[in-house]
Order: sequence, then C-alpha cells, then structure tokens
Amino acid sequence: MSEVVSGPAGRIARVRVLMEERGYDAVVIRDEANLRWLTGAEGVFDFTGELPHAGVITSDACFLHTDSRYYNSFVERMPKDSPWKLDMDVIAIPKWVAERVRDGRCRALAVEDTMELSFYTGLVRALEDASIAVPIAQMHGDLRLMRAVKDAEEVELMRRAQAITDAAFQHMLSYIKPGLTEKEIKLELENFMFSQGADSLAFTSIVASGPNAANPHAIASDRVVERGDFVLMDYGAGYHDYKSDMTRTVCVGEPSAKQLEIYEIVQRTHEECAKAAHAGVDGKEIHELSRKIIADAGYGAYYGHGLGHGVGIDIHELPVFGRTSNTVEEGAVITIEPGIYLPGEFGVRLEDFGLITKDGFEPFTQSPHELQIIDC
Repeated sequence: MSEVVSGPAGRIARVRVLMEERGYDAVVIRDEANLRWLTGAEGVFDFTGELPHAGVITSDACFLHTDSRYYNSFVERMPKDSPWKLDMDVIAIPKWVAERVRDGRCRALAVEDTMELSFYTGLVRALEDASIAVPIAQMHGDLRLMRAVKDAEEVELMRRAQAITDAAFQHMLSYIKPGLTEKEIKLELENFMFSQGADSLAFTSIVASGPNAANPHAIASDRVVERGDFVLMDYGAGYHDYKSDMTRTVCVGEPSAKQLEIYEIVQRTHEECAKAAHAGVDGKEIHELSRKIIADAGYGAYYGHGLGHGVGIDIHELPVFGRTSNTVEEGAVITIEPGIYLPGEFGVRLEDFGLITKDGFEPFTQSPHELQIIDC
C-alpha cells in the first residue's frame, strides 16, 4: 500500500507505466468507473449506461470529452490542479478521439476490452475517414486490475461508507418486528442510510424473510415478517462514488435448533476464511476453503455462489474469492460472504468487507458476527 500514490495523479502515473511497457502512445477510456478513478471527479458520473464521456491519455496529456449536461459539474468537482483538458465540443465522440490521435501523432492506440462494439467500430471508421493508420490493441482488464489495489484515499472513502452501513444495522435491530413487510424494512433501511450521509445506494438492497431468504438475490416483497423468521439484509451505502457491502441475518424471536446450527456453520466458515486470507493468496484457495467447511458440515449442496468479490467504485470489482485462480494483492478490498440456503425454509449469509494486508484481512465492517435476536 505504501508504494501506491493516492489520488488521480498516482493512478494516471500507473497507467503511463503500463503504456510505456506495452508501447502504447495513447489509451482511450469509456468505462465510467475507470474515468471516475482517473479523474477524481466526485458526483458527476451517473452510471446510467449512456456513456456520454470519453477520455484519452497520452504520455504527456489527458483529454476528457463530455457534453453540456455534465460540463459545469466537471469544472466544479475536478480536483485542484487536475491535468485533464476538458471540452464539450459538439462532435461525435469517435471523431473526437480520432482527432486526439491525429494531433498526438500516435502510432499505437489501446482501448478497454469492455468498450461497446458500436463505439469501437465508430472509432475504426473515424480513423479511416481521417486517413489515420494506427493499430488498436485491447487492454485485457488492465485498468480493472489496477483498480483492484486501492490507495489510501479510496480506503478512507470506503471506511466512511461502511460506518454508515454499520449504523443502519444498529438502527434496524430496533425497527424490525413482526407484521412489517420486506418492502417496508427495505425502505426504512435505505432511508436511514441517506439520513446518515450516504449519497447513493451501493446497489438495490436485498431484504428477504423466512423462505424468501433461501434465494440469495431475493427481491423485497410484500411478505409479512413473522415470529421465528430469519431476516436477511444485504445492502450498502454509496459515499463519494465508493461503495460498502454487508450482509447480516437476524432472527425475529427465538431461533430453532436448526436455525442456530446453520447460522453457526456460516459464522465459522466466515471467520476461518477471514483468518486464511492474506496478500498473495490465490482467491480460489480461500473460496475452496469455504466450500470444504460447509460441505464437511453436510450442507455443500446449499452453497452455490462465490465467497467474495472486490469492492470500490463498482460494487463488483477484482479480485475475487471464487472458482477461478487470481492473486489477491495487498491493498485489495474484498468481501467474505459465505451462505447456506435451504429452499422452502430459510437462508443465512454473513458478509464483511475489508482490506487485504500483508498479514491478513482487516474488516471495515464493525457489526457483530453473533446472531442478533430481536425480542418480540
């Protein structure tokens, strides 16, 4: 972590190191999370999928194109001394990129491999129309791999987001009661996070009770919470474009012996995997550990998803604790979220997220792991 320079300047420098290594004269960026990471412009990108912006980084300049809807926001919210040269020229964005390539006399160009096909073909056509012959290489997840290692500024924003998330959990312990619907609980949960300083939701909150909690990505319904139900809440706050992610399962009234058994297995799985996580580990290894613990307890058929994923500007980033091998580096921020889901009965998931350090896993989440029982 100490070698990673915080803020956009350090991130741009990392991109330029890659450019020099690969022989790129320029890179073109369309992904809004990548642009937020590289520009440091807070609260400008709305992540609607419209993709109204484009960036070009060369060895000595950074160009950012937007339109009139966003221009003033960029001017107001770019960090001081930003190197980005901003414009809102009325021009097709592929043509705008081609002009930057021409003016920079670029001989090798790179684009994100997630770039939409229509934009890529438009860029090829714009380069041809301008009689520019330049090879276009694809960056195979390079920027996302860079974003997997967080700098100190990013870590602090996620700690702040998680503090809001933890406060919401404490509030919900006094709010949840029999007779409320899942939708009512979800609304209270999300409104409380906004009241505590969240400026967005990390994602659409999952609130599921009773048998609905056996669906890992259940959508909150009109089901009424009853005594004896498990209520699963998977949610997070957005703070200055960075996310938190947490899941807690609570019991409304006294749990049954089976509920206690399943909860204990999930809690033990979570805590053993957290102890095993550290910089340099293969994410597949930690995921397989979680699967072994749950399978040895007799419930392997009821745990089908990955153990964890990176978190940052996007709610799902690299690295992952999953079925594919990937090195989890120092400075990654990742979730640990094992679960057991019994169809027609109930489900349990326990999720923290935190920082991978040289020595282990440092959770941002401060809410207790022990089963919280709501008196009613």
